[in-house]
Amino acid sequence: MANRWVALTIVFVTRLSMGYQFQSVASVGPLLVPELGLTWTQLGSLIGLYMLPGAFFALPGGMLGQRVGERRTVVGSLALMVVGGLVTAASHGFAVAAAGRLVSGVGAVLMNILLAKMVADWFAGREMSTAMAVMLTSWPVGLGLAAATLGGLATASSWRMAIAATALAAALGLVLIAFAYRDPPPAPDGGHPPSARRARLPSREVALAVSAGFAWGCFNASLVAVIAFGPGMLMARGLSLGDAGFVVSLAIWVTILSVPLGGLLTDRLGRPNLLIVVGSLGAALVTMLLPVLTQPVLAWALLGLAIGAPPGAVMALLPKAVAPERLATALGVYYTVFYAAMAVTQPVAGAARDLCSSPAAPILFAALVMALTAPGLALFRLVERATPRVDGPLR
Repeated sequence: MANRWVALTIVFVTRLSMGYQFQSVASVGPLLVPELGLTWTQLGSLIGLYMLPGAFFALPGGMLGQRVGERRTVVGSLALMVVGGLVTAASHGFAVAAAGRLVSGVGAVLMNILLAKMVADWFAGREMSTAMAVMLTSWPVGLGLAAATLGGLATASSWRMAIAATALAAALGLVLIAFAYRDPPPAPDGGHPPSARRARLPSREVALAVSAGFAWGCFNASLVAVIAFGPGMLMARGLSLGDAGFVVSLAIWVTILSVPLGGLLTDRLGRPNLLIVVGSLGAALVTMLLPVLTQPVLAWALLGLAIGAPPGAVMALLPKAVAPERLATALGVYYTVFYAAMAVTQPVAGAARDLCSSPAAPILFAALVMALTAPGLALFRLVERATPRVDGPLR
């Protein structure tokens, strides 16, 4: 396999399994809660537990891949996703389901970090931005497929079958990476694509990584909470689980177009602050209105359109502010904060439903979390302007 686009296709299909598996518990939640005797707080915990390992493995994950080999580590991580999915599908209570989600989450975190490294090696010096954008799109595609299909599958068979289907998706990725994927050929100078190097961060760059990670974590955690608890709200208004999942998935499908367009608009206007603030607060407003808008299809499509502007601008914050030789380490801090925000938000959203006894409560909480993206940006700009940039290696 000498074609980088074939390699990217394999990575895309493999990484899609992460979004598909992550969303599975939310997609079958209205069936899983009564059968396992869960509270909605516990359901939110099962959703968040998938992201919790990222708070601990984001930094050492790259080191493990460098020591063992990216391809071998990804194969092992996909095996963990298969095992975790099957454990969750076979569970009869919260504890076993939680263990399965944690095992799956460890695999997903390692895979997520190292697939990005593999794409970077294949596209070193060539179409890097395009390749990374394609790879990142696999996450919403996986979420959308899960939201659109797993509720119907669970209704037609059982929630256990729907969860098991996500283990099969990970198994497909395992086969592709193990037998179809190949490492990139040597660089023209006879060397190999350079590996990201860890470097000590000055306090300024730690603060930048934390604030940017907070902004990105709030933005994504809000969207995940809306997708996770949206079907329950729609079912309370009379929709079936399958129909509710389909309506919620519309927001995700629209983002596949709105997010790249938002990035293009950011580049053309050169006003990232404006797009992040207006986009995140506008998305928060639309989210707040979801429980009262009478046309659910239009409302969820509007949400997908509203969240398109900020992602490209938020993701570009750190690379533009941190010295290149320390960016890999800064991204490790960034993703640690991101995963922590993702893990914490979901059980709190579930607790909001338990405390308020309202299916709309998690959605309103998600609107608040989305609005926190703007203060995260403000903190980032404050640190950036208040302290001088440090270029070159630290001595």
